[in-house]
Parts: sequence; C-alpha cells; structure tokens
Amino acid sequence: MLNFRALLFILGVFLSMMAGFMLIPLIFALVQNEETVGAFLISALVTASAAGICMHGGQRKRINLNIRDMFLLTSLTWVIVSAFAALPFTLYHGINYTDAFFETMSGITTTGSTVLSGLDKMAHSILIWRSLLQWLGGIGFIVMAVAVLPFLNVGGMKLFRTESSEWSDKAMPRTQNMAKQLFYIYILLSILCAIGYHFAGMNWFDAANHAMTTLSTGGYSTSDQSMAHFSHSAQWVGTVFMAAGGLPLLLFVQSIQQKSFKVWNDTQVIGFLVFISLVSIGLGIWLSDTREMPFVDAIRLTSFNVVSVVTTTGFGLTDYGAWGGLANIAFLFLMVVGSCSGSTSGGIKVFRFQIAGAIMREQLKQQFHPRGVFRERYNNRPISEDIIRSLVTFVLLYMLVIVVTSIILVLTGLDPVTSFTGAITAVSNVGPGLGPIIGPAGNFATLPDVAKWALAVAMLLGRLEILTVAVLFHPKFWRY
Repeated sequence: MLNFRALLFILGVFLSMMAGFMLIPLIFALVQNEETVGAFLISALVTASAAGICMHGGQRKRINLNIRDMFLLTSLTWVIVSAFAALPFTLYHGINYTDAFFETMSGITTTGSTVLSGLDKMAHSILIWRSLLQWLGGIGFIVMAVAVLPFLNVGGMKLFRTESSEWSDKAMPRTQNMAKQLFYIYILLSILCAIGYHFAGMNWFDAANHAMTTLSTGGYSTSDQSMAHFSHSAQWVGTVFMAAGGLPLLLFVQSIQQKSFKVWNDTQVIGFLVFISLVSIGLGIWLSDTREMPFVDAIRLTSFNVVSVVTTTGFGLTDYGAWGGLANIAFLFLMVVGSCSGSTSGGIKVFRFQIAGAIMREQLKQQFHPRGVFRERYNNRPISEDIIRSLVTFVLLYMLVIVVTSIILVLTGLDPVTSFTGAITAVSNVGPGLGPIIGPAGNFATLPDVAKWALAVAMLLGRLEILTVAVLFHPKFWRY
C-alpha cells in the first residue's frame, strides 16, 4: 500500500520550506517599502498553515518509503508546491490564477516561459521571487536526477546510479550526504556567477537574480529585453555559466574531492561540449557570412543562443527566428537536445543520443556479422537491455506528449508553428518557442487559458522525465 500519511508529512515539510523562502522577498518588500508586503505575508501564512496541517495529519514515528511512494511524492511535490508558490503573483500582480500557476510552474521547472511584461519597472520582491523559484527548482531537479531517478530506472538514468540499488536505511545517509555536497557546489557556482555578472557591468540586484536563473538554466530576467539589456561581457559570462549549469553537478563535487577536473573521462560531457562548440562555430560562420556581421559578434550571438537553448535556459538575446531558414531548422532541433544528466537542464539528454548511436553501431555490426555477439558500452559500462527499453519508452512518450500537446494548442485556435514549437519548448523546458507570439521577442500572455494549462502539464512532464508521471496513470500502480 501507498504510505499516504508519510507522503502527507513530507509534503508538509516541503510547504514549510516554501513558506520560509517566501520570507526573503517579504523582508525585501518591507525594507524597500513595496506594496507587495501584503501579498507575501498572506501567501506565507497560508502556505505555513497548510504545511502545519499536513505535518500534523501525517505525523508518525518512522517514515518508510518504497518505490511507488517515491513516484507519487516526486509528482505531488512539484504540483502542490507550485500551487502555493503561485499565490504572491495573483495576490499582488492582479493576474488570474491560470497565469500565476503558469508563471510558477514555468519557474520551478526552470522552463522560463513567461506571461509577465514590464519587468524593468516591476516590484523587486516579485523579481526576486521569480528567480528564487528557478533557483530552487534547479537544485531540486539536480538532487532528483542524481539521487532519485536512477533508483526509479527512469529514461535510461540507471546508468548514473551512484548509490545502492534499494532505498535502504544504509543507502539513505550516503544519498543525503551527496545531496548536501551538491547543494554547496550549487551555492558556490551561483556566487561566482553573480560576481562575474557584477564585474561585467550589472548592479548587484540584477547580478544576483541572473546568477540564480543562469545556474538553474531557468532564463527568467529582470528586464523585458532579457540579456540584450546588458553588456557583451555579461552575455559571455552568461554563456560560460549556462554551460556550467549544463554539466553534471556531481562532476564538480568529484573534482574538488579528487583535486582534479577530469572532464575528458566522461563521455557525455565530451559529447555536450563538442556539440555546442561545433554548432556555435558553424552557425557563427554562416551568420557572419549571410548578415555581413563581424565574426566576433556573430560567435557571441550564436554561442549564447545555442548554449541557452541546448541547456534549456531560454534567455533572450536576439530573435534567432529572424536569422533565416537554416537558423529556424537548427534551433527547432536544438530545442529537443538537452545537455548532461545530473545537470539543471531539460530536453533529451546528450547521453540518450549517444546510447542511440551505440545501439545503431551494434546493429550495423550485426548486419555484417549475423552470428557475431556484440555488446556496446557507455562510459565503460555495458548497455543492458533494461536501459535500452527504458530509453526507447522515454523517447516514444516524449514524442507522444509533444504531439498531444500540439493538438490541444491547435484546437484552442493557435497557429501550427506556435502550437508545435510551444509544445516542444514546454516539454524540453526551454522557454521561448518560434514565431511572432512565443518566439524570443514575445511571451505567452496572449495564449488561451486552456493552452496555458496544457503547457504547464507539459512542463511538469518534461521536467520529471515523463515516465515518473506517466506511471501514475497505469491502473496497476494503484491496485497494490
């Protein structure tokens, strides 16, 4: 049976943490004498009250979670926390709850799609809250991707299991220690990013906000112009730290422990860095030639935009949809490609493409030598049949979610380009799509409410690797 009381207690703990984080913008609003004081005060009190009810109702001496509990807890946490975190937006900004929930789900899944405008003049406490949501969502997903999803065997992530194969009492302390180390590294990189932004010309407020949304590969900005509002140096800082956010955070932990940054020992890291470098240089040469642009500027623009899309950050710098047909096709493909497992990014992670390539090589060898026995390896580990099945299932479900979401958006009256790229950018947690409505120069405010709810669900599915949520809809999940 599912441990509903234990799940209720843990949800209460998460809500109490969210209520605590609401105090940060509340204190800022009080110091700055902003009109958001009431919104954050009420939101914090409501969230804290709900947390108290959940913790009291689910209190028990010992909490034991099984695999099914973890599946349900993972999905419930994102949904319920988002539902309460949306309160400050709707209480202060006057937007309806649909827009507030969309903005919050986009933030906490680090997608970066927004319905808000006038950011340059918006209350600073609201801007801080948006950035905090993405920063918390980023570290939350890292811990889940490294410590939870491998246990659940989601989408081939079993390859990156770092602990025991069971949720035993012996394994949990090691998992908690690892999560703590990841959190420290995440804070350190965020501080370094903020310092880099400040020295590149941002004030400390903008630097801190953009550091939170850069490391989390979220993409929320304090300006309607996004990163185009800031200096070229700041854009290069953003490119570097977005790429860092696309690397496995565990790599930084291991590098500090071993006092050696061994990037080239990891197949997916090599693949990620080589891929973004080649695409950026290739598009840079093409852009410089077709637009008669200085090569340095072309590389700056293509590098930033390629890294922003591949890491699913979604910062806006320029409308790459206006670069021409080649750029449109390239960025449509890049929306699907993610960076590394154990990073803050979404999309179809690089390792999945690499495993697909290994399987293809194995199949080709089998064609030449029908009686031969071939066993491909990845990062010096054999690719087992269950990893292949999990990977194929994930990709098929990924495509299915895009198709279903696209159909829903078309039925609401949106054009095919907006519908298709909106579905892709939501499932991949990228942020902007293509076209005049939701492209890098637009936002999602004018979309119908039904479309926003559909996209919010797609964001959640993409962030939780789809299978984590899909299993909840299988009848057998609830029978035992």
